[in-house]
Amino acid sequence: MSVYQHIARQRAQVSVRQLCRVLHVAPSAYYAWHRQQDQSVSEPAWQAAVRQAFARYGTRWLRAEVQAEGHSVGRWRIRRVLKAHGLRAQQPRSFAPRTTDSDPAVRAAPNRLLGQPAPTAPNRVWVGDIMYLPRQGGGWLYLAVWLDRCSRKIVGWDVRATMPEDLVSEALRRALVVRRSAAGLVVHSDQGSQYTATRFKNLVTRFGALQSMSWRGNRYNNAHAESVWSRFKAELLDGGSFSGLAEAKLEVSYHIAYYNAERRYSALSYQSPNHFGTQLQTTSQLCPA
Repeated sequence: MSVYQHIARQRAQVSVRQLCRVLHVAPSAYYAWHRQQDQSVSEPAWQAAVRQAFARYGTRWLRAEVQAEGHSVGRWRIRRVLKAHGLRAQQPRSFAPRTTDSDPAVRAAPNRLLGQPAPTAPNRVWVGDIMYLPRQGGGWLYLAVWLDRCSRKIVGWDVRATMPEDLVSEALRRALVVRRSAAGLVVHSDQGSQYTATRFKNLVTRFGALQSMSWRGNRYNNAHAESVWSRFKAELLDGGSFSGLAEAKLEVSYHIAYYNAERRYSALSYQSPNHFGTQLQTTSQLCPA
């Protein structure tokens, strides 16, 4: 039991000033502690829900999360609560090492996404990228990820200490085996050497998929995935780094499971990728074309 808790229990029999004098505590310090206790007891449930969800969302996501729990509050009230508690949203890092190393002599696949509407069903378009993960003591680990363009679900991934050709191939192979996508799936990436490698091209062909690539040097050809990657990295890293490959694999596995099952996404009407995909499947079964 703390000194302040002892004073709070004895104040009915002995005055606060006398207790503070005997226990060598400043009365002002005790009253400041007491006010904090009153605030924590009287804090509305929706404010507690805001603080608990803060580590994962901005104010729009917070509003959706808190309203899903039954609290009717708006973004401005949420902002005031965050400010009162000194909470600020984490921001994606601006620096990233170069992960795209393209060979001008290699013929790139066409950009099959240009001028095309967004897919309305899962497993029509997957987009891939390589993300850097800072390592304690310096250096990097590399995460290859494949994202379903429709549901925003992460369908395949792999983490390595280097960027060999099979980094992206293994991540894609796992996704293709598990998802069993229909022929005609478009697999989109930049023009990095890992994506132009013969092994990767053969893998795409073997599963009946179509390869697509952004224009060289233009990351905005793949802009619909870039915003996902930047936020994903910010939430995964949370300002930290990994001690080694084993820890990175474990943390990435946990975070992807959370991302697919729980992370609310604005483009999905603030639903998680898994929930959105399930709703699409249910709708297609009820209303067949």
